[in-house]
Amino acid sequence: MKKIVIHWTAGGYYPSDYDKKYYHYLIDKDGVVHDGVFKPENNLKCVKNNYAMHTGGGNTGAIGVAMCGMFGFKNRQLVGNYSITPKQFEATMNFCAELSKKYKIEITPNNVMTHYEFGQKHPQTTSAGKIDIVYLPPYPWVAQNDIGAFIRAKIKWYKLKGE
Repeated sequence: MKKIVIHWTAGGYYPSDYDKKYYHYLIDKDGVVHDGVFKPENNLKCVKNNYAMHTGGGNTGAIGVAMCGMFGFKNRQLVGNYSITPKQFEATMNFCAELSKKYKIEITPNNVMTHYEFGQKHPQTTSAGKIDIVYLPPYPWVAQNDIGAFIRAKIKWYKLKGE
């Protein structure tokens, strides 16, 4: 595996069967990690109907991790009724640190990113314009363009803490 792409599901607080088809791992509002249908290794070679299609144009070699929630999100003022929780966010960062260790993925902007960042870097893909993750309800002071760096710093912290 070469990279980790972090998402929100744009759904409720718990993974649906639909969500499980598109992400390798899903973290619910309580910080519990749920497995998706496909293992990360399925994305080493993306074969039709046999891999997690979480990032249009960027699935090969990528682990898809999603926080369950954000249904109804419109903008920073209208976040809907399923905001990412602090416990969920921290559990996701810790889990991504574990994945980076397990798969020897360096925590850099090219290897660990949000779906939004991937779309920004690859505007020719169907990921262009995706809004996950453009706002962090537990940390509202983090500006949209700083979220990726904030996430990577958190993951690095958890990785160092666990060593």
